This record gives sequence, C-alpha cells and structure tokens, in this order.
Amino acid sequence: MPLFAVVLFLHGTFYAFLLNGFHELCHSSVFKSKWLNTAFLYLFSFLGGYNPVFFWASHQEHQSFLKVAVVNPWGFVQRWKGVIRLSRGRIEGKWDEILFPESNPVQRQRLINWARVLLVGHGLLTAISLAFGLWQLPVLITLAPFYGGWLLYLCNNTQHVGLQDYVPDFRLCTRTIRLHPFVQFLYWHMNFHTEHHMYAAVPCYHLAALHRAIAHDLPRPTVGLYETWKQIIPILQKQKADPTYQFVPELPSPSPVYASGKAATA
Repeated sequence: MPLFAVVLFLHGTFYAFLLNGFHELCHSSVFKSKWLNTAFLYLFSFLGGYNPVFFWASHQEHQSFLKVAVVNPWGFVQRWKGVIRLSRGRIEGKWDEILFPESNPVQRQRLINWARVLLVGHGLLTAISLAFGLWQLPVLITLAPFYGGWLLYLCNNTQHVGLQDYVPDFRLCTRTIRLHPFVQFLYWHMNFHTEHHMYAAVPCYHLAALHRAIAHDLPRPTVGLYETWKQIIPILQKQKADPTYQFVPELPSPSPVYASGKAATA
C-alpha cells in the first residue's frame, strides 16, 4: 500500500502537466495538421476535465501551494461543481455573462455541450469501472488532476507572479526560467514563457531555439526552480507590505545602432 501511494503520487505529478498540453493544443501549434490538434485537444480536455470553450474566455484560478501540493479536494469540488452547473445550462455571474452573452447562443451551447460530455463521460467511466471492480481507473483518470500537483504549481506559478500589469512589453510581465530538460519536457517548454507570449504561434518544442536567438534582448533568466522562487518570495513579501509594488526585471541595453534611431542596413 505505501508503494502504491508513492506510485499514485508520481502519476498525479506527471498527469498534472496535461494542463500545459491542453493549453498548447488550444493554440493549435503542436501539430501541423488541424485535425490532430483538435483531436488531442479534446482528448486532453476529457482526461483533465477541462473545457476548451471556456479556456479562451477565462483566466486560471491560482491556489496556495499547501492546497494543491499533495491532494486538492477543493479543486475537485470547484471543477466538478462548475461542470454540473454548465451541463444544466446555467450561465451565472457577471463574468460568465460577459464571456458568453445571450447574443451568442452558439458559443453558449458549445460550452454547455462539452460540460455534458465531461459529466456523462466521467460518470460512465466511474460507474462501469466500479461495476467491474476496477476502482483504480477513476482514481487514475478522473481524480488524477487533483493530487500530486506540487511540481506543476512550482512551475506554472512562476510565469507572471510579482511582475508588472498592463504593460505592452512582455519582458516586463512574463518570466523565462531555465529548467532541467526532463522538467522542461513535462512542462511543455513553458519555462520559456516570455518567448511564448511574444511569439504565441511558435510550437512549444521550438521555444528553446527561439530563446537562443533572442536571448540578447531578454532579461537574464533564473536557473532552476530554487533560484526562481528565491527571487519570487521576497517580491511577494514586499507586495504584502506594499500592494502597489511590482518587480521590474533588468532589461539589456539596446544596441548602439538601434539606440541611435538608425536601422541596420544590409
């Protein structure tokens, strides 16, 4: 049993990164073929309990590390409460009304239909699994996004935290970090987050090459999660004392040619 718990925790750690795959597939940049992007988008959406219709019109909820590191029952309740509400055709709250107004019934129905697919699909998976004594299946699929989320949290929450809001320069509102190749692979290369925002159509597996090409124009990336959070924690402490404080990364000086206002000539 202790070994099963360890393996389950590792499964949840890896499974959590389906969120980043879902995110990339929403950009339709992973595969050259549109149908492959769409097929895997809905596969990842089902496995993770995500709604791709809602994704583009909403923002991620950020929860505390202690809530998501081991098990996240709060996330489970919140996620499936929303799925049930939408499957009943209930669009509630000012934010939902803005994102899905009555004037766009087609988009509303798409949102509702996918919620129903999730509810019926995971309900059938659970019922059939339990009927055949295969209780592990819903634990490994339906419940998997809600345990072992520690590494995803440490990666995903570096992206914008502590940086500036409402600025046109992505170097000031996003953060690129260097990670071990295996963690970078799990993370769908989203550690190159400044580059991802600057060139959203670039496939995630080309972001490292893009980073090397434009590194001279970017702030120095932190190396590893330890150095990154060592930078972030003091920023959060300052923001707690002064909510208006925002960290401004040091930008590289412009080249003499561009600083003088003259474009380079071939």
